[in-house]
Amino acid sequence: MRAEIVAVGTELLLGQILNTNARFLSQELAALGVDVYHRQVVGDNLGRIVRALEIARERADLIILTGGLGPTQDDLTRDAVAQLTGRSLAYHWPTLTRWEAFAASQGRNVAADSGKRQALMVEGADPFPNETGWAVGCAFEADGTHYMLLPGPPRELIPMFQKYARPWIRKLLGEENALHSVMLKFAGIGESAVEERLKDLVERQSDPTIAPYAKEGEVALRLSTKAATEEEARRKIAPVLEEIRARLGDHLYAEEDIALEEAVVRRLAETGRTVSAAESCTGGLLAELLTRVPGSSKVFKGGVVAYTIPVKKSVLGVPARLLEGADAPGAVSPETAAAMAEGAFRLTGSDFAVSVTGVAGPSEDEGKPVGLVFVGLAGRDLAARAVRLQLAGDREGIRLRAAKRALYELWRVLAQR
Repeated sequence: MRAEIVAVGTELLLGQILNTNARFLSQELAALGVDVYHRQVVGDNLGRIVRALEIARERADLIILTGGLGPTQDDLTRDAVAQLTGRSLAYHWPTLTRWEAFAASQGRNVAADSGKRQALMVEGADPFPNETGWAVGCAFEADGTHYMLLPGPPRELIPMFQKYARPWIRKLLGEENALHSVMLKFAGIGESAVEERLKDLVERQSDPTIAPYAKEGEVALRLSTKAATEEEARRKIAPVLEEIRARLGDHLYAEEDIALEEAVVRRLAETGRTVSAAESCTGGLLAELLTRVPGSSKVFKGGVVAYTIPVKKSVLGVPARLLEGADAPGAVSPETAAAMAEGAFRLTGSDFAVSVTGVAGPSEDEGKPVGLVFVGLAGRDLAARAVRLQLAGDREGIRLRAAKRALYELWRVLAQR
């Protein structure tokens, strides 16, 4: 099946917001075995939206539209699809009833308020209720082409796709042709190094297929195969999965699509252990990554952002001889990274402590190059130590990669205990 994504919104054309929905949908469709050959972005103009749809239906079996389902007169996606397919618009009554109750509770004129437009959908389509907003989504088939309308805000689109749109597409594809996938997540290694170690597997792949995905500080591989049942899919994927485990097991932190920080929090929770952090160049980013994971309050004791030498000394207890003087290794050094981790360990009483100190840029510090970072580790029955990194990228990229690498070093220790 061929799909095309049509994003509606003048704000996208003006660069006022990023089209993150297209990336999400492309990845989800690929996981379902649906090919995306084209994307379009079109402004809030009825004629131009209709023209974009005319182009799309000439080359796609499934057209997914995002945006333009709001309450204002320039939200025209429903109108354009209805005009193209010769259908009318009708209210999704559960959504309209819910909206009317809300509007009345706010003292609005229910009959005159334009908000009820969000309850409109293409007549005869399958409705997708919006559980995080008001604009109802829908999907239907007309003259051999399938249309799917989804809201623009990602906080509405993503849960709607996951709960309603994805099963609708799966049903459309049929169970005999279902695509089954396993997502493998790696850290502490770059995309090119992963590709090099698996080059022969990738070159001779047929079924299952191997698709790489890269993010800042992490790498993912999706193994996919078409099969009638989950059991059959597991049998087909198993030999390739075992070979990848053998080659990259030291970096394989999960066999599902979760972030590294979630894997770390899970492991800490499973073993009943805690961690703390001491950060310099990452400025609290490591703590932020950990605390964005639900349940992290049970395993993360706290962190110190020791951005200056006086704070490193007075709060973390880093010896002055490491930080000051002509012969001192300096704030960006393995000795200081280890001492920072040890200080956080003592200060919080956690089972483990991790630290980060380095030069994020844009210029050198202490005569040391941009991207030089040291990650420290300390803990119960774990002598304080440090790992040297030389990271590439701009300031924000270096900070994120440093935080992710600190999480990976912690995950390695946890995996061995």
